[in-house]
Amino acid sequence: MNFDEFDLDAELLESLARMEHKSATSVQKQVIPFALEQRDIMAMAPTGTGKTACFLLPALQHIIDFPRNFTGQARVLILTPTRELASQIHRYATHLANSLDLDINIITGGVPYGPQEEALKDNVDILVATPGRLLEYLDKGNFTAEDVELLIIDEADRMLDMGFANVVKSIALEAHGCKQNMLFSATLSTGGVARFADELLTDPIRVDIDSPTRKEKGKIHQWVHLADDKQHKFDLLTFWLRQEEVERTIVFCKTRDTVASLEGLLQQAGIQAAFLRGDMEQKQRFKALGRFTKGEVNVLLCTDVAARGIDIEGITHVINFDMPRTADIYVHRIGRTARAGAKGTAISLIEAHDVRILNKIERYTEQKLKRRMIEGLRPKNKEAKAPGKKKDKVKMKAKAKARKKKK
Repeated sequence: MNFDEFDLDAELLESLARMEHKSATSVQKQVIPFALEQRDIMAMAPTGTGKTACFLLPALQHIIDFPRNFTGQARVLILTPTRELASQIHRYATHLANSLDLDINIITGGVPYGPQEEALKDNVDILVATPGRLLEYLDKGNFTAEDVELLIIDEADRMLDMGFANVVKSIALEAHGCKQNMLFSATLSTGGVARFADELLTDPIRVDIDSPTRKEKGKIHQWVHLADDKQHKFDLLTFWLRQEEVERTIVFCKTRDTVASLEGLLQQAGIQAAFLRGDMEQKQRFKALGRFTKGEVNVLLCTDVAARGIDIEGITHVINFDMPRTADIYVHRIGRTARAGAKGTAISLIEAHDVRILNKIERYTEQKLKRRMIEGLRPKNKEAKAPGKKKDKVKMKAKAKARKKKK
């Protein structure tokens, strides 16, 4: 299905053609027609499925169809959990609206207040914002959501993880004249997102696009290496980072302290890397991302929190130096590679304590991840067995007691 089959303005179609966006993705086919009818939307759309266009195109079409003849604050408000994702959405919206003469602004933390406060005094058609900083302006009277006609909440699951639920609800209550709400989430696996949606949406159209990682298993090559300890794991990491086919890699770590120490160790090993940590200032984060996207360095170290919203083309490899806490985060991580029809590789470095989450990932993705070994870096220990469930342990103890009594 091509974009010209939607009821979109010719200028939007021209922008899409200029950006070489011709065919709609699965989520776009299902969401855009209902969104254009101003229905509330609740959609699960993993990273890389084209969800941003699902809300930007209908939002821009609404502004075209119903032009405002007076200046005022945001008609379309897009809330997103991270600065990087806000920046990407703002950039994409600007490209789509290139010929529309609209005022599209961005509000995030990590930057000076003055210029943002000045921007809010002028006309605003579309505002992309992170909730924390926007709530500050709401409380100070610099911003009002009373003019908001479309409220869009992106990455709702991450929003909840980061503790923004009450902030978003406060902003939504302020937007009491809103005509349409849309909520997008990378996963709807937790009840929290569903309850969140029930409070914000009215009779929504529900769309559930399964993760491309689960549907297209052959697109991302996945395997694991067993590691005896931290040093062994580091040696496995450096082996792969030195391979010629590993062109651009994201390495995921569990904590920002691990990111910091790993960056130092890699530098000592002669491997340059940029890094993202949750405590970095915005200027530092953009500088690190710039070094990586421009190819000044080919390795990006980050935590899950710091990596939220990063959408960079040409990622050939994702390496899990530390395993994630849940299986859906694993899918979200490895979805950073194999984008736009390309192939990708995901490598996980597994210590004994990671076996439980590895088993959960294999059940979730419905596939057994291959175990591979590198000559000279073979593990000394066999793969550990995942600890049994508590109920199973209780049953085993009861059986042992019963056997003793018989004796």
